[in-house]
Amino acid sequence: MSGLLELEGLTRRYGTLTALDGLSFSVPTGQVVGFLGPNGAGKTTTMRAVFGLTDLDAGMVRWNGAPVGQAERRRFGYMPEERGLYPAMRVAEQLEYLGRLHGMSAIDAQAATTTWLERLGIAERADSKVDALSHGNQQRVQLVAALLHGPEVLILDEPLAGLDPAGIDAIGGVLAEQARSGCCVLFSSHQLDQVEDLCESVTIIDHGRLVVTGRVDDLARSGPRRLVVRVEGDRDASWARGTAGVTISEVDGGAARLVLDPSVESESVLRAAMAAGRVTEFVFERRRLSEVFREALK
Repeated sequence: MSGLLELEGLTRRYGTLTALDGLSFSVPTGQVVGFLGPNGAGKTTTMRAVFGLTDLDAGMVRWNGAPVGQAERRRFGYMPEERGLYPAMRVAEQLEYLGRLHGMSAIDAQAATTTWLERLGIAERADSKVDALSHGNQQRVQLVAALLHGPEVLILDEPLAGLDPAGIDAIGGVLAEQARSGCCVLFSSHQLDQVEDLCESVTIIDHGRLVVTGRVDDLARSGPRRLVVRVEGDRDASWARGTAGVTISEVDGGAARLVLDPSVESESVLRAAMAAGRVTEFVFERRRLSEVFREALK
């Protein structure tokens, strides 16, 4: 299974508010792509547009080069941020019903339900009503509903929200497996540390426009060089203050995170640190995704 989900020139206006402003980006199969942006950036509107739940004023969604219609969407999986389950319905019964809506046979829907509930560690809650489950287990059931029919495209809106570390690991593992199997995976989140760990690529939008897209590793290596330097006995990194071409971005327990101007040699920084005392840490650091995010929104 391989393909490419393309969003081209998506535009959506609500009166004087422009939710999507000519937004274009693509999501390849085989990798987990994080979809980021501040509140109100247009992430949910974009996801809903892929499924025809939001009318577009302009633009096109394509899958493998062809416009996306109802036939294609039947092969997609969607997990909305708001709970999309029937609270008084039993878990297995509800999932099998949703599988049938996707065109699965009763036998296949039952088998897939059993498999996925076991995979996500909630098989013992198959006969429970959804509203009797914890938030984390409801998230797991909601993910199963998106996965049951073996989708080619998987789009998840805040799937990690409110989960404990075990829940994040469980859902993150499933997303990685789906990508390795050739599924096209796009998910939004405000938990940037988890996104950095799970995703190979990210797309960042603001005010309905694309601001940054690329592989996480490439973004981490871009921008000015960053050093973490620790001088024994100097918890305030006073040695670095006033050093030409060096900006202190943070000091944490004596470890100074420094941003170097292009003209600054790291050896000169090391000499300045050694002149102040014993250097116990001196390492180059990747740019964190949180830094990329903040800089993109300036």
